[in-house]
Amino acid sequence: MSLQQVDYAAFAPLQKRTLKVLALAQIFSGLGSGAVISVGALLAVKLSGNESWGGSMTTVMTLGSALAAMPLARYAAIKGRRIALVTGIAIAWMGTMLAILSAVLGAFPLLLAGGALIGVGSAVNLQARFAATDLAAPEHRSRDLSLVVWTTTVGSVAGPNLLGVGDSLGQAMNLPQYAGIFVISAVGMAASALVLFFGLNPDPSLELAKASAASGSATGGPAAPPRRPSLRESWKVIRANQAARAGLVAIICGHAIMVSVMSVTSVHMDNHGASLQLIGFTISLHVVGMYAFSPFAGMLSDKIGAPGAMVTGGAVLLASLGFAGFGAENQMLVTIGLFLLGLGWSIATIAGAGHIAANVSAEDRLAVQGASDTLMSLAGALGGLVAGIALALVGYQGLNAVAAVVAVILIMVTLTLHRHTPKDSARELENV
Repeated sequence: MSLQQVDYAAFAPLQKRTLKVLALAQIFSGLGSGAVISVGALLAVKLSGNESWGGSMTTVMTLGSALAAMPLARYAAIKGRRIALVTGIAIAWMGTMLAILSAVLGAFPLLLAGGALIGVGSAVNLQARFAATDLAAPEHRSRDLSLVVWTTTVGSVAGPNLLGVGDSLGQAMNLPQYAGIFVISAVGMAASALVLFFGLNPDPSLELAKASAASGSATGGPAAPPRRPSLRESWKVIRANQAARAGLVAIICGHAIMVSVMSVTSVHMDNHGASLQLIGFTISLHVVGMYAFSPFAGMLSDKIGAPGAMVTGGAVLLASLGFAGFGAENQMLVTIGLFLLGLGWSIATIAGAGHIAANVSAEDRLAVQGASDTLMSLAGALGGLVAGIALALVGYQGLNAVAAVVAVILIMVTLTLHRHTPKDSARELENV
């Protein structure tokens, strides 16, 4: 079933509504996730009694997201985006309940279990950006995807600033220290689930499947149902689709670079005497770079083509590593580097996701997107693990040098795959 045969113009009103619903849900779920990340490390240290477990919540949340990506995509292929997204958010809500219970009981393993379930909410956020492309007109796919990503800025920035409110709420509810913030997270998750359940109807993926089936019948062609995602099946599709491989490389490399450098920058700055205020400002500016300029990244991808935007994202990442690496002893240069790191990540991953959505058939799209989300989360987990080891062995400059090699790989692979991609496989390739 050719994607070009679907009349996307007929879905314009529904697409506008879908974007509004996804954006509002992202704000609520992002608020919940942002609140958890801000205090998860503190609660982990308190319950474990060991500072070495400070990064455990981020790790288990990332792994939870990676493990949930394919099952959620498979569920979406069967039941539609709406049910899959609501189910994932409900699982994340249960994770916040376990986190509160762990604080009450003083049970560290229970906190880790809760963190893994909360990570499913991150998988939902990743799938939501793809849901924004189901009914999007081809020329606006990256833009629509980026608008949903942009709304994550609200929760990501507001969440860490709710520590005081969460502490006061916890005291009012007679909860242990750090438990109150998880109450805020639970409310955010519940609100997101309600918005998706009532607002995402009609379901965009089911409507696309119906349109594909109708178009197939009208042209006398077979109407293939969406492929139920599995890593094996997804890899078969990716191997046969060079454009999808290029998008996947941009997403994996971009995410690995961003997580690895970002995760240890605060440690590096602290070791070099930076104030907590400067460290906080640097990380906040990094988050702004990641999300606030998402619409720009989407419009750039639509304007010059996804391959060109992926190369641009790789170049910005390379520049960021130059600032942070060569300027490792200069706090201002490190801050500039972290901002560019977030911006480069935004451009590369949005263009990569949009490239996948534009070049994979309707029946294969959920399968490939599920694999993309899984590999993206695993790349982030690996990047965070390698970053700590690299910082100890080769220092912050060495880590940035290693990351720069990955950025060069991103650029070279994108250019190589684009050069050998048939010209009729993707309309936007003609723009590069």
